[in-house]
Amino acid sequence: MREDALLNRRVATVVGWSALASLAVLAVLGLWVAPPDAVQRDAQRLMYLHVPAAWLAYLAFGVTALGSALYLWRRTRSPVWDRIAGASAEIGVVFTALTLVLGSLWGRPVWGIWWAWDARLVTTAVLFFLYVGYLALRRIPGPGRATRCAIAALIAFVDVPIVHFSVDWWRTLHQEGTVFNDELKAQIHGSMAFTLFWGVLAFTLVFVYLLDKRYRLEALEEGREERELEQAIAERVASGDAGAAGGSGELVDSGAPR
Repeated sequence: MREDALLNRRVATVVGWSALASLAVLAVLGLWVAPPDAVQRDAQRLMYLHVPAAWLAYLAFGVTALGSALYLWRRTRSPVWDRIAGASAEIGVVFTALTLVLGSLWGRPVWGIWWAWDARLVTTAVLFFLYVGYLALRRIPGPGRATRCAIAALIAFVDVPIVHFSVDWWRTLHQEGTVFNDELKAQIHGSMAFTLFWGVLAFTLVFVYLLDKRYRLEALEEGREERELEQAIAERVASGDAGAAGGSGELVDSGAPR
């Protein structure tokens, strides 16, 4: 695997334009093609953003957990996996926050309140703060930082299945799974189902594009830190050599005949 990038530049460009085009198509499908819900009317259209955003949070934290596990395994230990884990977690935090915001916007006209102490809402908020803590932990320098962060990421990932199955384990305001339910029978059909699946595809392309960009930035930051360290060491060595040479010159001068 490359050290400075995940995708070839040409592939990354194709993915970026594909993601942008997919989002544009999603806007058309969600606003004009898919019909309004029989009960929730146009408020239901937020589903085409809310569900893909939640899916992207799951995907991002899953990639973080996988990268952390591969870093902890000695056979595959590499700084590449640590970078992937960190980059993916940042994207996951952003889309978890987006999930919470969109959920509140959707809940206001449907439930009559912006926030309810609902099992899924609470566990999602906990997930958000767990990974904010993980990102903060990554900023603490010192030996063993990557190992500590990998362990923390795996612990935080335990909350992902709790969020997903919270509607089955507890009584909540959220409905049970529309697509991934116990019977694996989708409760959505026609253009609404197509729009929802298209949204998941579009957001997945966005994730791939952002992950590659964030990984490139992480590699550049690490390279800059290494260069600055090497430069500081070289300057220290050079100043030490200059000081030693100056001291030797003084000894020679003091011993010379006058």
